[in-house]
Amino acid sequence: MFPRKRSSPLVISARSDLHIGAFTDEGPWDVDPASMAWRKDVDALRDAASARVPDLVRGRRMPPVRSARVALRLAASVAPWALRRRRGAAAKQELAGLAGRLRPAFERLGTTFIKLGQLIGSADGMLPEALVSEFKQCRDRVPPEPFSHVRKVIEADFGRPIAELFAEFDPTPLAAASIAQVHAARLHTGEEVVVKVQRPKIDRIVPRDIATMAWLAPHIEKRARFAVLANLGAYIELFTETIVEELDFRLEAQNMLDVAAVLAMTEPRSVVVPRPHPELVSRRVLVMERLHGHRTDDEAALLAAGIDPAPVFRALMVSFLEGAMIHGVFHGDLHGGNMMVSPGGRPAIFDFGITGRFTDTKRLALLGLMITMTIQDGVAMLGHLRDLGGLPPGADVAALAEELQLDELLSMDPNDLSPEALGLQMRETMHRLVLHGAKLPKEMFLYMKGMVYLNGAISTVAADVDMFEEMGHLYDLFTTTHTDVLAGFVDVNDLPEQDVLTDFLRRQTGVQGDAATYQELQEAQAERSATVRQAFKST
Repeated sequence: MFPRKRSSPLVISARSDLHIGAFTDEGPWDVDPASMAWRKDVDALRDAASARVPDLVRGRRMPPVRSARVALRLAASVAPWALRRRRGAAAKQELAGLAGRLRPAFERLGTTFIKLGQLIGSADGMLPEALVSEFKQCRDRVPPEPFSHVRKVIEADFGRPIAELFAEFDPTPLAAASIAQVHAARLHTGEEVVVKVQRPKIDRIVPRDIATMAWLAPHIEKRARFAVLANLGAYIELFTETIVEELDFRLEAQNMLDVAAVLAMTEPRSVVVPRPHPELVSRRVLVMERLHGHRTDDEAALLAAGIDPAPVFRALMVSFLEGAMIHGVFHGDLHGGNMMVSPGGRPAIFDFGITGRFTDTKRLALLGLMITMTIQDGVAMLGHLRDLGGLPPGADVAALAEELQLDELLSMDPNDLSPEALGLQMRETMHRLVLHGAKLPKEMFLYMKGMVYLNGAISTVAADVDMFEEMGHLYDLFTTTHTDVLAGFVDVNDLPEQDVLTDFLRRQTGVQGDAATYQELQEAQAERSATVRQAFKST
C-alpha cells in the first residue's frame, strides 16, 4: 500500500454545471458531458445490454452446467418443506416454511441469487407476503474482495498505477455488496471521492446463473401454485432486465447524469446527485464525488441534527413522481442505504445501478393508468396496462375486461366485501390475467417499488401528515404545473376533481372522514391486508 498523505482542503466555489443537473452547490469538479470520453457509445451499450435478455432467459431443453449444483443445493434446502407439504401443512405454514429455507440457500449460492432475493424482498404487494417478509432479510453485505483484486481491476481499466490515480486510498471498503464494493479515496488534487469496484468474474457468473434460473422456473411452476400466480418465468425476465445494466458502470454513471438532469427540472429542485468523475469511469470502476450526511432511515440522527424528516421525504416523493410520470427517468432502487441528508437538510440519492426509464409511450400510459383507475374505466385501464408492456401487444382488452367482469368489480366498494370474498376475487383475477400473458413490466415494478418504500417511510417519519391533503397537493401540482404534458393525451377539463380523487382513496383504503394521517392509513391497510391475505391463501 502506498503512503497516505493528508492534502490541504480546497477552497471551492459554486460550480458552473448546476444548469444541467441537480448537483451539490459546491463540488469537486464541473460536469461537462460532451468532454467525458467514457460516455462514448453509452446508448449503444445500453441497447446491447437489453438485447442480451431474451437469450439469457430463453427456454432450454438441457440444463446449463451449473444447474445441477444449484438444483441439488435448492433441493436439499426444500426437501424438508416438501415432505411437510405432502403431509398436509397449512397454506400459510407451507409458504413461510419454503421461504425460510430458500433465503439461506440463495445467500449461499452467491451474487445473482442474492440480488434476486433482494428484489423479492422489495416486492411488497406484488408477491406473496410470506416470501417478501423472509427475503427482506436477504443479506447483501458479503466478505470484501482483497485489496489486491481492487488494485488489479483499477490499474487494468485505467492503465496506470493506483498511486498515480489517488493520493490516498483506503483498502478497507466502506461497504461490500454482491456485485461491487466501495472505497473512500482522495485524488491528488485534493478531492474526496468514492470508488466503486466490481467483483471478479461477475460478468460470467451472472449470465450463467440467470440461465439456470430460467431453466428451473418451469419445473418449479409445475409443482408450486404460488409460482404460477407470481408468474415466476416473467419475474425472472424482469430480474434479468434490471441486473444486466448493473454489470457496466458506464451505464450507471450515465444514469447519474440523466437523473440529475431530471431532478434539475423538478420542483423545488431539492434533491441532489453526486457527480461522476469526468475521466475515471470504466466498465468495472466508477469514481464519483463523495457526499457526507445522515442516512434517511436513521431518524434519531436526523432529529439530533435538527433536521425535520417530513420535508425531506416530501421532496423525495415529488421528485420521484415528476421524474417517472413527467420526464420518464427515475431512481429504481430507493431505500435507506441509497439516500442521505446533508447537514443542511438537503436529501441526496446515489447508487444508480438500477434506474427506471419510461419511453414516451409508456410514460403516457402510466399517466393514463393513474387517471383511469380514479375514474374506474376498466377497458381503458387494461389498454394502458397493455401499452406499458403488462399485456401482450395484441391483447383484446375489451374482451378481457368482459371476461374479468372488470366494470362490475370496479363499481364495487371493496369495504362491502368480506375478506374471504375479496381474497377469492383477487386470486381468480390474477389467475386469469396470467393466463392471458400478463406480467409486471420492469419500469412499472420499479415505480411501484419506489412508491411503496416512500409511502412507508413517510408513514414512519411523518406519521401525523394528512394523507388526503398531501395527495391533493400532488394532484394539484400535476394538474396545474404540468398541464402541457397532460394535454398531450387527455383533455385537462375532463380530469376528475380533487373530491373525486379523495373519494376514490377513501374507498380503496377503508379510511373515512375528511382527513387521515399516514399512520391511520397504514394501520387500516395493514389490518385489512392481513385478513385478505389469509383469505387469499385459504381459497
